[in-house]
Amino acid sequence: MYSDKVMDHFRNPRHVGAVENPDGVGEVGNPVCGDMMSFSIRVRDGVLKDVRFRTFGCGAAIAVSSMVSEMAIGKTIEEALAMSNADVARELGGLPPNKLHCSNLGADALHAAIRNYLEKQKEA
Repeated sequence: MYSDKVMDHFRNPRHVGAVENPDGVGEVGNPVCGDMMSFSIRVRDGVLKDVRFRTFGCGAAIAVSSMVSEMAIGKTIEEALAMSNADVARELGGLPPNKLHCSNLGADALHAAIRNYLEKQKEA
């Protein structure tokens, strides 16, 4: 049902937690399934240097969060904003159709953290 990569990221999630004094924070949730994701980011010179997550949800949601964090670290703001839900699912080796919404939450939470960062930059 799940790829080896999904199971690895579920059993051994990367970048769990929160960035101390983050440059941006984004939270999203799905009231239907109950999954909640929060991403915090550190940005230096337009590049995501640290990405951390906290996820409450199913194994697929945890795997997606872990994969999003790995994919985003080292990317520019523009590259990270271009990451799509389909990119995340593809990188994980696919997700069952009833779990595709989890990949949507991961990319959406990262994008929300980046938007939060960009809003703070306008205010500064």
